[in-house]
Amino acid sequence: MSGIVLSSSVRQNLLSLQSTADLLATTQSRLSTGKSVNSALDNPTNFFTAQSLDNRASDINNLLDGIANGVQVLQAANTGITSLQKLIDSAKSIANQALQTTVGYSTKSNVSTTISGATAADLRGTTSFASATALSNVLYNGTAGGTTAASGTTTLGAAQASVSGTGTVYASDGSTALTGAITLLGTTAASKLTTAPADGDTLTVNGKTITFRAGAAPASTAVPSGSGVSGNLVTDGSGNTTVYLGTNAAPGATVGDVLTAIDLASGVKTSTISSGAATIGVASGATASSAAAGVVTLKSSTGADLSVTGNADFLKELGLTTATGAGNATVTATRTTSSSSLGALISDGSTLNVDGHVITFKNAPVPGSTNAPAVASGFGVSGNVQTDGAGNSTVYLQGGSINDVLKAIDLATGVQTASISAGAATLTTATGQINSSINASGQLKLSTGVNADLSVTGTGNALNVLGLAGNTGTATAFTAARTSGIGGITGKTLTFSSFNGGTAVNVTFGDGTNGTVKTLDQLNSALQANNLTATIDANGLLTVSTTNDYASSTIGSSSAGGSIGGTLTTALTFSTASSPVQDTVAQTARANLVNQYNNILQQIDSTSQDSSFNGVNLLNGDQLKLVFDETGKSSLSITGVTYNSKGLGLAALTNGVDFIDNAATNKVLTNLNTASSTLRSEASALGSNLTIVQVRQDFNKNLINVLQTGSSNLTLADTNVEAANSQALSTRQSIAVSALSLANQSQQSVLQLLR
Repeated sequence: MSGIVLSSSVRQNLLSLQSTADLLATTQSRLSTGKSVNSALDNPTNFFTAQSLDNRASDINNLLDGIANGVQVLQAANTGITSLQKLIDSAKSIANQALQTTVGYSTKSNVSTTISGATAADLRGTTSFASATALSNVLYNGTAGGTTAASGTTTLGAAQASVSGTGTVYASDGSTALTGAITLLGTTAASKLTTAPADGDTLTVNGKTITFRAGAAPASTAVPSGSGVSGNLVTDGSGNTTVYLGTNAAPGATVGDVLTAIDLASGVKTSTISSGAATIGVASGATASSAAAGVVTLKSSTGADLSVTGNADFLKELGLTTATGAGNATVTATRTTSSSSLGALISDGSTLNVDGHVITFKNAPVPGSTNAPAVASGFGVSGNVQTDGAGNSTVYLQGGSINDVLKAIDLATGVQTASISAGAATLTTATGQINSSINASGQLKLSTGVNADLSVTGTGNALNVLGLAGNTGTATAFTAARTSGIGGITGKTLTFSSFNGGTAVNVTFGDGTNGTVKTLDQLNSALQANNLTATIDANGLLTVSTTNDYASSTIGSSSAGGSIGGTLTTALTFSTASSPVQDTVAQTARANLVNQYNNILQQIDSTSQDSSFNGVNLLNGDQLKLVFDETGKSSLSITGVTYNSKGLGLAALTNGVDFIDNAATNKVLTNLNTASSTLRSEASALGSNLTIVQVRQDFNKNLINVLQTGSSNLTLADTNVEAANSQALSTRQSIAVSALSLANQSQQSVLQLLR
């Protein structure tokens, strides 16, 4: 080949063509590999730098699998903790159910003693009481001016009131003056009224009813039970009367009968009933209503004002009103007070309720007096008071006085007692008591007695009239407290040593001030901190027993404590502390709860054992180490825990020992709460570690991308540039071939000459 001689132009074109071919080959290589650096010969610096970056990215990528496994290990542990927490909550529910179950003992340990007279309100025992005195407002009599004080003899009633016709009235003949003998019906004009009441007409007198009936009065054997007949009248003994009109042919009732019926209703007259017959008489000291010389005069009783309401035409017939017509008219007669009566009068039917006993004020003469009904069986009369001997009385207004009211009040309070015999009540003042009285100022001095604090309420106007309605006259009750002495154990001290870790008790009984104890509530407040409680029954039996929390313990035992002492034990004898008595049904229920609880613990153990991933269990004491970089310098070590029942501080329960009372149950609940807190703390730690691992996992993924991007930046070819280069080199190669062809043309010309 060395013998071949090429011209310089050919050789030059050949060299250019060879160079273009080399560049074209290089460009095509870059286009096919996508890299501008394919070997150290291309660019040693970029090649080895890119190789180092790729190697590091590969190493970190290899760590991602371990990190991913670590994430799953942590998630498995976290899932286990979640399940363990649910199991702990179930165990708590069982323990709380034990607290709500009937206490496991039908009788708890207790000591007791009897304190005579003790009550829940006052544990000090029998208290001595002295009668106190309470004063009413000032009472005045009816003296003009209304400022004269009343006295014990001031009467409750007043003088009779009268109301009379203003002119002469006549029989139906118009000339015969009206008298009591005039009949309501008849055939003779001179002996009857012009217009008689119709059958069924009524008069209302002080709330009592007078009814007019046609026909003759019935025989005594035909009257209703409890009523009696007298002439043309049938009365029930309480002021309600039926007046029988008769007929025109056989007249019955007279004007005098009507006036008698009005007097029976007003209390001016009384009736005594026996075997269907009524004996009617004028009340002692009273004047009956009358009709004479054409004038009708109505009288009130001394115990109540008079009010008569009836047909206007009939009342006009009697000359008592000028009103006419079929409607009603009312005639009244109001009593006037005097120096011998109260300035304000008590209304008929008013009552006082004194310490639960009832005093009734009645407009009538006292039973057993002249023309008054006999004293009812079982009752007795003293003055103008009728009593049942048990504190309930009736004060009769027609003759009663302030002294009678005071007597009735003392019977109600027990200041006086009544012995009843043959309708008479003999009053005796209780030992050490002072009868109620009225002072010179006109105030009632009421003795409270010793049986109860004084409490007086009333109906009607009695409370107000007697000055017991307060300064404003609107109070609904009058009260006064007895004077009380000290109880039987005042100053005595009761002690209990610490019971089941409670606070020792040192209680002094007193009036409830300055740290002393008076009531059962105060005693229980003192005993509560020592796990004891007290009760008292109606007989004063004070019992101190254990609370439900320590129902299985015995007061005063060496294991529980609670020994009793103090000066109270020298004054009273306490019983020996009883042992608690188990309730079989309740203990069986609690034993079932123990079994349920132990089953939960077994599930806790198995759940802890199963909380693993790929052989690693962070809840069973395993450790987890995660490497985050290729050098091993960046890593995280997670130390596992042992969270089976024992690791959580929980132990299997024993029937007859655990859940037997609230204290034992509360201990279990305390351990469960501690275990729950431990799980929450570990869950927080696992959550923190899981966050760290996940952050590093994401970091490594991003770092790999950064490394690979950097490597590519060093070695990758720009395909746009290389494609342009390839196109240019192809064009150059074509030109070089053409140039080489032109260079060879001169030699071809020489060849032509040689031919």
